[in-house]
Amino acid sequence: MKRIAFANQKGGVGKTTTTLNTGVGLAMAGCRVLLLDLDAQANLTEGLGFRAEELEVTIFDVLSGVVPVRDAILQRPVPDGETMHVLPSSIQLSAADIQLAGRMGREQLLRQALASVDEGSYDYILMDCPPNLGLLTINALVAATDVIVIAQSHFYAMKGMTNLWDAIDEVKRFYNAGLEVSGIVVTQFDARKNLNKDVEQSFRENFEDIVFRTVIRDNVTLAEAPSYGMSIFEHGPQSHGAEDYRALTKEMLARFELKQQAEVA
Repeated sequence: MKRIAFANQKGGVGKTTTTLNTGVGLAMAGCRVLLLDLDAQANLTEGLGFRAEELEVTIFDVLSGVVPVRDAILQRPVPDGETMHVLPSSIQLSAADIQLAGRMGREQLLRQALASVDEGSYDYILMDCPPNLGLLTINALVAATDVIVIAQSHFYAMKGMTNLWDAIDEVKRFYNAGLEVSGIVVTQFDARKNLNKDVEQSFRENFEDIVFRTVIRDNVTLAEAPSYGMSIFEHGPQSHGAEDYRALTKEMLARFELKQQAEVA
């Protein structure tokens, strides 16, 4: 079971969009998937068609120790007749840094909660991190086996990587020695803009094979989909966004399969 944190401390880079659509893509491919919404804005939750304010139980209750993971999970059908699971968020989570700060082992609350999830229950647990390096993001990194970094093809993208890499190194040092950065996804890419092409090239020169070959193009249909509570595969299955996330999902599956083979060997 891979537990993957989608992270970047900068907002608006496409973390939620990528978590949501790769999650749906993996489920469509027959994988057993659980999505975790760790952002108080609940964009992942609402982007899948749930109304956060109407939910009785969320991931905040799980982290607070009020309910086990299994009692907070929602089911969500995806195209091709498959189903995935979602651990939703709500505005309550905005108080997590304050309310959970006094808890013993506060950095490990999510890992402890996920310990109750049987290894055979899911192939992938995908975690949508908030746009900061606070307690919730640290919890995701402590609980994760892998990190996928989401990066815009914009000027400041490279500069923001330093703090994230420092946080990952600290988590590896103190809590999770096996944590690996397994990929960087370049998003909001427009091949007509020289800046976008230059930034993408810079990522490939600096991080080499860790950068996914697939880039996520800037796409209006992709931006519209969450407002309908749909993935791109439901809202615009023939769009560039669907094409890109289909390719990214396929590349992710191949990359983790190779990784698993290497670990077995």
